[in-house]
Amino acid sequence: MAETPRPADPPAVRFEDASVQLGGRDVWSHVDLSIETGTFVAVLGPNGSGKSTLIKAVLGVLPLASGRVEVLGGPPGESGADIGYLPQRRSFDPSMRVRGMDVVRLGFDGDRWGVPLPWGSAHRARDARVDEVIDLVGAGAYATRPIGEVSGGEQQRLLIAQALVRNPRLLLLDEPLDSLDLPNQGAVAGLIADICRRFGITVLIVAHDVNPIATALDGVVYVARGRAVSGSPDDVITTETLSALYGTPIEVLTTSDGRRVVVGQPDASSHHVGAHGHRHDHP
Repeated sequence: MAETPRPADPPAVRFEDASVQLGGRDVWSHVDLSIETGTFVAVLGPNGSGKSTLIKAVLGVLPLASGRVEVLGGPPGESGADIGYLPQRRSFDPSMRVRGMDVVRLGFDGDRWGVPLPWGSAHRARDARVDEVIDLVGAGAYATRPIGEVSGGEQQRLLIAQALVRNPRLLLLDEPLDSLDLPNQGAVAGLIADICRRFGITVLIVAHDVNPIATALDGVVYVARGRAVSGSPDDVITTETLSALYGTPIEVLTTSDGRRVVVGQPDASSHHVGAHGHRHDHP
């Protein structure tokens, strides 16, 4: 007797004919996209195109002007405990004495202004979870050091651990590779991809450069000129797809080492998915 097929998991994130406005201006509109559960997806596009706005709409902190968004099977803003969020990179003052492990613990305590729970079994369980995610991101060697004394790549690993500490089903990362050098970009990208695969966490990452994460991605959302297209990297980051999105000729080149370079974007604030990880601003 044939087994009854198991129903597929619903999408982790779904936008239907969605639009967002800021200051009365459409940031993007009529967006339809679906992020499948357990996938690793990058949000790409020029500066100011609305990549971070899309993340804020998923979090429920920015309401839609029209259309619908569903997150983990419900309205945005109702699944906070199941979402890990790493905002755009912030610098820690070198004089900051807070230990890295305490920064990770804020993933539990930050919604209570850092006031920890009373001592007890729940407290011990949380301490164990902090240790677990610190080991997971490979930060054990420096987690007891002040956060201001560790390198940028080490800080980013600790912040990823903070976003993971509640064992989320959805991980939202806003430009976690920004300002890191190429070796650290590759190391952090590999860490994120491994976490996605090992634990079935859906990862939505905003990035300037697709190349450090390209081989690990399941999908891409490319935002430009108030619109968005989504699909596999090979389907989206193409001359044909991006030319249609921009409404003007765009060329996607592949370098000898397999990196993609997008040239010809008409936006003054645009950048391309640059060779060697550099952003290129067009005059």
